[in-house]
Amino acid sequence: MDLLELVSSNKIFGGLQKVFSHQSTELTCKMNFSVYFPPQAEGGDVRLPVIFYLSGLTCSEQNFISKSGFQRYAAEHGIIVVGPDTSPRGVKIPGDDESWDFGVAAGFYLDATKDPWSKNYRMGSYVNKELYDLILSAFENVVDIDRIGIMGHSMGGHGALTSGLRNPGQYKSISAFAPICNPSACPWGVKAFTGYLGEDKSKWVEWDATELVKKYDGPLLTLLIDQGAADNFYIQKQLMPENLVEACRSVGMPVILNLREGYDHSYYYISTYIGEHFDFHAKILKA
Repeated sequence: MDLLELVSSNKIFGGLQKVFSHQSTELTCKMNFSVYFPPQAEGGDVRLPVIFYLSGLTCSEQNFISKSGFQRYAAEHGIIVVGPDTSPRGVKIPGDDESWDFGVAAGFYLDATKDPWSKNYRMGSYVNKELYDLILSAFENVVDIDRIGIMGHSMGGHGALTSGLRNPGQYKSISAFAPICNPSACPWGVKAFTGYLGEDKSKWVEWDATELVKKYDGPLLTLLIDQGAADNFYIQKQLMPENLVEACRSVGMPVILNLREGYDHSYYYISTYIGEHFDFHAKILKA
């Protein structure tokens, strides 16, 4: 098992918000990730559901745990919450810090196949294999391996959707705030996919939720999508949730799209509706 180093621990809503670091084999660098243990985890005599939360562009593991207020709801429902970083750190690939939407803090939760990114930028395998397995083994006394969900925001919403659709049965519940729903068809996605995967668009569809839904063959899922109507990135056609909804309906996959009037892309918006997302996940994970 990977050697975990405790970076920080803070009591909040009766539980403990912790941050750990470890040496990642998938990314070949040191990575931080957060874990919130609700008060029900104390004593280690009960196994609790887990939700993975994937953050968006420019973020680290810190944004969600300090801005969203999710701990209140995780404590109420008795849910452990895990939050990885958004990209490898410190690998110093030339050009990795030149733009905010590619490279550092912009790993797009995929496995790059194009050099020089292919060695380190393997966030898809990191989240869904390495970190997933690490959480299950390191905290086996409190984690219920049959009750795991995933959610995310923006680029992380894209990551949550693709993680669930690419790994049938691994995540029982999936939700997303302002996700990049059809990255093959938006500027953010075209830039990232071209850089990480190359020009062959047949490889792009493997990491595009709108395309993955059309060939999903796994346990029944209901996708919960939350979108602020005043979100500039929504208005600029970076997110395109309607494309995903249309794809879901074409194959009979249940989908909920909540369009929130007046709300933008920020954590003010996320913190307003995060409780509803925890209610959604809890209803499925604790059924």
